[in-house]
Amino acid sequence: MTKLNKRPTWDEYFIKIAALVSERSTCLRHHVGAIIVKDRRVLTTGYNGAPAGVKDCLELGCLRNQLNIPSGERHEICRAIHGEQNAIIQAAKYGEDVSGGTIYCTHSPCIICTKMMINAGIKKIVTYGNYPDIGGVQELLKEAGVEFVLVEKPGEKINFLD
Repeated sequence: MTKLNKRPTWDEYFIKIAALVSERSTCLRHHVGAIIVKDRRVLTTGYNGAPAGVKDCLELGCLRNQLNIPSGERHEICRAIHGEQNAIIQAAKYGEDVSGGTIYCTHSPCIICTKMMINAGIKKIVTYGNYPDIGGVQELLKEAGVEFVLVEKPGEKINFLD
């Protein structure tokens, strides 16, 4: 079977979609994309960026860069909402029940997103990226019974068979 005929696994398929979603990011540091899936159906997507209707970092520049604040610290300084947060917010806004779902995200979650995912009922997190874990994310996920899966970063190519 050639590469063009190989179907991606479900995890490969959904993580690649999350990577595509990240291209909408308005962050100057990280492009983060997230999708929430349940029963192999995409419920919501989210990427990191400023709240709707307000100026983003592409327009204003990055205050965190200007103040030399490292990733994973002082979240309140940032104008952006994380991709995982936006995916959960979209679910709430449009009435999607994400409990029991899986979130596919380009970066492993920060402690704030982790707590939100636990309370939203997310049961599995699939990611290929690292984020500084300064808040005990892995311990919290384990205690809450949320599965954490680290996969290989998807290729940048889409295989077309025309």
